Amino acid sequence: MNPFSFDVGSADFQEKVIAASHRTLVLVDFWAEWCAPCRVLKPILEKLAAEYGGRFVLAKLNSDRDQEIAGRYGVRSIPNVKAFVNGEMVDEFTGALPEIQIRAFIDGLLPSPAEPLRIAAQEARARGDSDVACSLLADARELDPANEAVQLDLAEIHLDQHGTEAARAILDALEHRARDAARHGALQARLKLLVAGGGADPAALAARIAANAGDLDARLQLAHALALAHDYRPALEQLLECVRRDRKWQDEAARKSMLDLFTLLGGNAQYDDLVREFRIQLARTLN
Repeated sequence: MNPFSFDVGSADFQEKVIAASHRTLVLVDFWAEWCAPCRVLKPILEKLAAEYGGRFVLAKLNSDRDQEIAGRYGVRSIPNVKAFVNGEMVDEFTGALPEIQIRAFIDGLLPSPAEPLRIAAQEARARGDSDVACSLLADARELDPANEAVQLDLAEIHLDQHGTEAARAILDALEHRARDAARHGALQARLKLLVAGGGADPAALAARIAANAGDLDARLQLAHALALAHDYRPALEQLLECVRRDRKWQDEAARKSMLDLFTLLGGNAQYDDLVREFRIQLARTLN
């Protein structure tokens, strides 16, 4: 008897699917006795449920007998397999797929074995122990080399430590294939700022600007230094002033730096108003 595969109906759907999905991945196989492809698919699903040993459970629902549930979840043709996580339907497939495709479907929904290490690394970083966090993330990457979140976490810590080359290697490897393109772009923007503004003396740069308001190089360097210090408004003000004075200077370096800052700040609701304000000002300046 397979303890990870069972029949389910309207009487126990809430308990065996919805509630259970808060503890583990639940696949619901909507089938019917008259459906030939269902008879092909069911033994494959049962075999995989036993093989995965509880990493997911299989709930088999007769869609003829429980039409209300089938209708509730939009079952139009069978076999239809729907995946539930944390009480919600998160993915599905229809038809008797080959076993290799079903494995890929399941593996894409299961939590990574690296996740506990990643969480421990986040806790270490929050305590200020970046070396421990790096070590934990390196172990996590060994467990799951394809885990993008682990790699981005590691790149972010390298940036915290001004490890530009290590961060660049990770970000370059994910170029054009990162699923979390927004986070990848924000880290790339932060890397550019770190390379451009690291080691600058804001006071000396401000003195140069006071002596010569048209010193665009000083303004650009100061903007980068201010951004690295998370002083984003004056950084954007310096960049905007560069654009106003000479938008084409150094191949539009100031405009491009503003766009990098917008990317860096774009995922943080705290800076939505600031980004919107300077996007409008930049557009007016360019037009």
